Amino acid sequence: MNYYVCLHQEGISSIPKIIQKAHANNYNVVATSINANMLPMDPYETDPTYPATVLNAVDWNSKVLFQVSDVDVDSPNAKLCEYSKAMLLRDVTWAEHLQNNGNIMVRLRGPKNDNLAEIIKSRTKVSWFMHVPITNPELSTFEHRKDATETEIEEAQQVDPWNWWNELRFAIKHNPKVKVVLELSDSDRPSRECVRRWLGEPIEAIIIPSSLFVLNRSNYYVLHKEWQAIVGHFISVRANIIISTNTNDKAISQYADYIKKLISDHGDTHDLINYENMLEIPLQPLFDNLDSYTYEVFETDPVKYKFYQDAVQQLLLDRVSEEEAKRKLTVVMVLGGGRGPLARAVFNAAEITKRKVRVYIIEKNPSAIRTLSNMVKTLWSKKDVHIFSKDMRDFSPPELADVLVSELLGSFGDNELSPECLDGALKLLKPDGISIPCKSTSYINPIMSAVLHNNVCQLPSTVPVFNCGYVVLLKNIYHIDEPQTLFEFTHPNRDPNIDNTRHKKLSFTAQKDCVLHGIGGYFDTVLYKNITLSINPATHTQGMFSWFPMFFPTQPLTIKAGETISIKFWRRVDTEKVWYEWQLCEPKEFEPHNSGGMGYNMRL
Repeated sequence: MNYYVCLHQEGISSIPKIIQKAHANNYNVVATSINANMLPMDPYETDPTYPATVLNAVDWNSKVLFQVSDVDVDSPNAKLCEYSKAMLLRDVTWAEHLQNNGNIMVRLRGPKNDNLAEIIKSRTKVSWFMHVPITNPELSTFEHRKDATETEIEEAQQVDPWNWWNELRFAIKHNPKVKVVLELSDSDRPSRECVRRWLGEPIEAIIIPSSLFVLNRSNYYVLHKEWQAIVGHFISVRANIIISTNTNDKAISQYADYIKKLISDHGDTHDLINYENMLEIPLQPLFDNLDSYTYEVFETDPVKYKFYQDAVQQLLLDRVSEEEAKRKLTVVMVLGGGRGPLARAVFNAAEITKRKVRVYIIEKNPSAIRTLSNMVKTLWSKKDVHIFSKDMRDFSPPELADVLVSELLGSFGDNELSPECLDGALKLLKPDGISIPCKSTSYINPIMSAVLHNNVCQLPSTVPVFNCGYVVLLKNIYHIDEPQTLFEFTHPNRDPNIDNTRHKKLSFTAQKDCVLHGIGGYFDTVLYKNITLSINPATHTQGMFSWFPMFFPTQPLTIKAGETISIKFWRRVDTEKVWYEWQLCEPKEFEPHNSGGMGYNMRL
């Protein structure tokens, strides 16, 4: 995604001139007010957007963000209310005329927005950007007033603009064409938790007033470190930047240059951008054969196979002493060989440790077998390596293995059926044999993400979308509470009565008022001893991208700070499939999702 940096200056008389000025100073877009001083819709000569021919259609659509008149359509004064509605509708009509998919910015003035909600629902041609202060603008007024009572300050602190937005969001039924533009304020810096919560919202842009910039020692305008960090958080979730300043400001090019540097520092440019917030049905490598593209994506992970190599390396040193190195052979079975990355890790480990290995690669995908066969001929012709085109559960080995190596973990640790596969492969292992990985643990937590909720709602209605678990690179999210341990599986599992069903109830506490949109799912795994891989946000293995988290959607529910959120989670198994069910029990009880695996299951 390309960010835009937008220049906003009041009192513009010529839009072509301000666009020219903005471009000359490194801005892509300008924000301008539509003047609606006259009713009915007579042309108003001082309106910089009149006539429509001052710009061509491409420029209207790509270079201008409209700010509608600052009117109060929910005023308690009936006359003012009607006048405001007419003004706003005039602005919207004109914006719709100028832009075929218009973007208009309207200020949220407080918690009462019923009329605004009705207008938004009736005008679907435009995208609405709700201009919201990040903290209560009245708070600093009270705090600086000498006669303000403690009660007044306390009440102002409880007026949270996020609640204004949240009430509107529910009133417009979570309309995906409505986004947030957050205005920062030099009089009140938001808390870390306040910023984190806004990251879970559909943020279109943040407004930075020029008063936030300060001169550094080199006489260059920058942001204080605390503001840098806050702006950096918003840039990391793809928020655009609007610089708000006056027409005489001589430092506008410095602001733009500085912000573009922040964007290059905080805005990810990795190859995974296209996957952000994109819902994908989890892979089922046991049931389906993966294609070459999928294998290639996994093989480019710079971290995972290095950790697997380290694990095999450590195991070989533990099992074979220096004295035994020349004569003792370690039998390694790679279960699910794919296109060879695990086998390569095993051979590298053997070479580094100077230990002898015999490698059996078991792979059920006949297309992957062709690639593996070519590797044996061209790369591994001098290795002790044997390929078998088999399901690991049906394989009868010529000898038993010292170690089984596999990567059947999925995004939840067990959603690619590693427990069932490795239990079925137990007969391939010596009584003292080892499994790499030897343990996997799943984690969940409640999360807020308006973007993910909208993405779920936009999936085809023929699919039971709220009964599916999705793999998703989580970006615009707010962690309502820290992840907690859900299910654990150890390998090899030598229990004579193996049972891979699980059930657990977990309770979480909301730190701030928020909306629960679903459940985040993660895992970590112990490969061998202290060598671990993790996608748990608290312990994520740096640089690893092989597995994205899971997202289990729920219906949106407003949660108050301090409230308990209780979630029940099941892993169920029958003769043909494995599936998860999840249920919100507190603060309100809902029906379980995915009963009987109706929406999503893993085929055995």
